[in-house]
Amino acid sequence: MASIELFGRRAELEQLSGFLDSARRQGHARLMWGEPGVGKSALMAAAAELAVTAGMRVLRASGSEFEADVSYSCLNQLLLPVNAEIELLPPSLREALSVALGFGVGAPTDALLVGNAALLLVKQVATEVPLALLVDDVQWIDRASATVLGFVARRLEGVRAGLLMSARTGTLGFLAPRGLTEMVVQPLDREAAGQLVDVNFPEMPLRVRQRLLDLAQGNPLALTELPSTLLGAVRHTVAQPEVVPLSDRLQAMFAARIADLPEATRGMLLLATFEGTGDVRVLRAALADGAGLADLAPAERAQLVRVDDATARIAFRHPLIRSAIVAGSTHEERRIAHLALARALTGDQERRAWHLAAAAVGPDEAVAALLEDSAHRVMLRGDAFAAIAALIRAAELSATSADRGRRLSEAAYIGAEASGAIDDAKTLLTDARRATPDSTGSLHAANAAAFLMINGDADVATAHRLLVGAIETAEHGYRARDPALIEAMHTLMLLCWYGSAPEYWEPFYRALGKLEPQPPDVLALASKTFPDPVRTGASALASSQSILDTLADETDPTRIMRVGTASVYLDRLGECRDSSWRLVQQGREGGAPRRHLGALMHLCLDDYLVGRWDEAEQLALEGQRVCDTSGFSFFAWYFLYNRAIIAAGRGRFDEAYALADEITHWALPRGVTAAVLFAQHPRTLAAMGQGDFDAAFLHAAAMSPPGVLVSHVPHCTWVMFDLVEAAMRTGRTVEARAHVEAMRAADVAALSTRMTLLQAAAEFLVFDDEATRTRLESLLSGPVAERWLPDVSRVRLVLGERLRRARSAAQARRHLLLARDGFAAMAAEPWVERTRSELRAAGYRLADTTSGGPVALTAQELQIARLAASGLTNKQIAERLYLSHRTVGAHLYRIFPKLGVTSRAGLRDALSR
Repeated sequence: MASIELFGRRAELEQLSGFLDSARRQGHARLMWGEPGVGKSALMAAAAELAVTAGMRVLRASGSEFEADVSYSCLNQLLLPVNAEIELLPPSLREALSVALGFGVGAPTDALLVGNAALLLVKQVATEVPLALLVDDVQWIDRASATVLGFVARRLEGVRAGLLMSARTGTLGFLAPRGLTEMVVQPLDREAAGQLVDVNFPEMPLRVRQRLLDLAQGNPLALTELPSTLLGAVRHTVAQPEVVPLSDRLQAMFAARIADLPEATRGMLLLATFEGTGDVRVLRAALADGAGLADLAPAERAQLVRVDDATARIAFRHPLIRSAIVAGSTHEERRIAHLALARALTGDQERRAWHLAAAAVGPDEAVAALLEDSAHRVMLRGDAFAAIAALIRAAELSATSADRGRRLSEAAYIGAEASGAIDDAKTLLTDARRATPDSTGSLHAANAAAFLMINGDADVATAHRLLVGAIETAEHGYRARDPALIEAMHTLMLLCWYGSAPEYWEPFYRALGKLEPQPPDVLALASKTFPDPVRTGASALASSQSILDTLADETDPTRIMRVGTASVYLDRLGECRDSSWRLVQQGREGGAPRRHLGALMHLCLDDYLVGRWDEAEQLALEGQRVCDTSGFSFFAWYFLYNRAIIAAGRGRFDEAYALADEITHWALPRGVTAAVLFAQHPRTLAAMGQGDFDAAFLHAAAMSPPGVLVSHVPHCTWVMFDLVEAAMRTGRTVEARAHVEAMRAADVAALSTRMTLLQAAAEFLVFDDEATRTRLESLLSGPVAERWLPDVSRVRLVLGERLRRARSAAQARRHLLLARDGFAAMAAEPWVERTRSELRAAGYRLADTTSGGPVALTAQELQIARLAASGLTNKQIAERLYLSHRTVGAHLYRIFPKLGVTSRAGLRDALSR
């Protein structure tokens, strides 16, 4: 195999290797077809290397359009290295070939004589060593050389020589392919194209990479030439995303084929290029009176476009043909085409606005307003980059500097808040301030500045002051329909949460109370469930459910992410999973990174709470990568936190403490108090896992002191149970009781089934009476046991310990076995070992886990395991057994460790054993 690195060309290289092997033994000729830039020359080079490796002598030539009129110029190039061997030919053949190649002087000779001379020369050279003749770009070789090569190619049988020629698809020139074996070189598949891009441009942003792959369509030349154009653009111009400036080499691929077309055909192609969708009806409507689509025929015959009669669509053979068409047009031709399309698109305001903008030659406020409206529409679909582009163009067409500054400010805000285009956002914000020096007071500008601050080195307090000042001085009249004001309120809510102190929240609540006629539904919900759910969350449960019920059909990524944020402390993220996964997929495909990150945050937390720890770790690492590459470095701490709590749960204590310290080190100087408090959670869990209950108590108390559920520190509810358990184990019964009383007074149980479980477990730890035990066991036998696997396992362990000490060994073993299975499903090794110790103390004989013997499954577990092994999904199993899919998932979590497997893939073999 050739040492030249060719991605995705294994099949072609194997074909070439086979061709050369055949040529060495009995002679062979082959013609290699391919589109311009597809990699024929690279394969020719690889063939030369393969031939040398195989002990063959290589003679090479390539056609040149500048020598196409010079007779025998290609043959001269090919046979020049064996000029000395010509002297060994018979006199008549020697003279004919020497004269043809310009080595001798004489009368022009017959082509048949030259062909025979060349064939005999090849046979003569190949007698000593097998010969490989490689001719690239035969579509440009001269007629005389083409005739001789065709003659030789059809007479190589029995000669130890191979002739390999390459040509552009459909452009053979003078060569007659009759009798030649053909080989078609296809574009690279997407995986191979991606590898080529990643090796040559490893730092290319994901969004640019995907656009490059779409434009190049596997053409290696385009994959290596286009990046300079795509990466060099400072501003996003997505009015016609498939039309990009071409390098000279790419332009040359198509220019000649387009230049030969009639003027009317080029005009039709320009219309089709700008129309973008290939809709024949739109093109007909855009044509001048009396004109038809017949002018497309020459382009069809030249294989530049194809028309699908069934769908009435025109498709370009390659996206870059469009760019070549635009490059060959004049300014006035382009303007006229855009105006014609705008007239034809009266029912599509977004596309009409872009065509009018492209045709504009100066400020035009009407078109600017259309583009601004388009930006708001596409933003609802989650395309932040298209929204930025529309606002930038609208700013360029604005009639006043105030409108220009306002639109640039909004573009800057979207760039900073949603798209991750941090550098562009800074530039846009600077441009906005130049346009209107007082635009620093506008809400969009302040919003953008606040995001830029926290993603830079500024502290939360400074960003908070800036945004509060902008909200309180802007001329919005606190109208709830003002989009800039509502965006500013959502940003302010996050800044207040980062600050984690009541004084941060005062201006937020003050502004919220002034909104007329009332705050929008998601902002109203989040204002109750996110800042201080202990005191206000329960009052929002009904409205929370009504909003969650709309998520299945919701398409606005911003709303989806904010509904998830409003659901965090109500433990309702499970109901946001499907919509969150849609955002993750959009982000992976190049969508807005901020929405991608928000969805990852919500999925990570839900995964942790329900015991999907493997997935949580994977998504946390993905979140960190997105933060590193998208410009949203501020949010990386949250993914460090997710990694830390799982590391703590799985016994990687040093890692958990190190990650927590990394969060604290980053957050303290920036005033991100929420992150500082979050870092206490993995420390608490690590200390609990190590059995260091004094340290666990201190870490939990640092987040929320005993007897207090701190105001506006909503995550204090996440360590309530830990604090009570650590307090009881260290003799701090007064503190434990005080904390339980605080939980009761706040009625945290009303927030969610998880909070109900944790409050009941804390009450049982402190009071340990018949009533609290009965209540706790009742909860554990209900639906709560199906979802919150880490907490349920912890609570079962505590309950089993108490029951064992109360000499109820049989009851203790039941809870301890379920706890052990839950911990094992999460690979929470310290907790598995602790549970095993309790089981031994309860008189349970543990199976020898090294023997590989079978572990008993219940009848229902066996049924579920067999169905899962057959390939059914949780949902399908649930439908068959009349269970909920969550119940099926909980059973599988217990089944896996019993059978000694970690995934569904191992179930079949385990059940066989």
